[in-house]
Amino acid sequence: MSAKLRVGISEFRVARAPTVLTTYGLGSCLGVILYDRPKCLGGMAHTLLPTPRPGVQEVRLVKFVDAAIRLMVDELVSQGASRGSLTARLVGGANMFEPLYAPSEDSIGARNVRMARATLLALEIPLLAEDVGGSHGRTVEFDLTTGQVLVRSVHGDDTILTG
Repeated sequence: MSAKLRVGISEFRVARAPTVLTTYGLGSCLGVILYDRPKCLGGMAHTLLPTPRPGVQEVRLVKFVDAAIRLMVDELVSQGASRGSLTARLVGGANMFEPLYAPSEDSIGARNVRMARATLLALEIPLLAEDVGGSHGRTVEFDLTTGQVLVRSVHGDDTILTG
């Protein structure tokens, strides 16, 4: 039987199989999933913003995409993951205010996605799949035993990200 761990806003969790990591309410927020398949070891972050504002001292770095990815990689490696085996998936990054504003590449969601892609590229972590953009919220379940990522949309559609 799998343990189910919740990942809250501005948090990340790292675990081993048999565990399911879950996060709720990804709108413009971005869920970042990292996985070392051979070791069934992975992590999930629920991030809010791309990067901290210049000159502002932030206490909770995990709310930022770039910092959360780097911190999660460090934690995974400290728990035995191989950097060369890590792969990534992204979920969220929606434009939740699309009815009020036209879709924009400058929306927080779009900037979160761009920052994640750039950080993963810089760290040489392959991005295997993503379910990003749009104007709807998502809930995510990441099964560390199978590596399957189940994305539930508020529209009632379920998507499975494999890789």
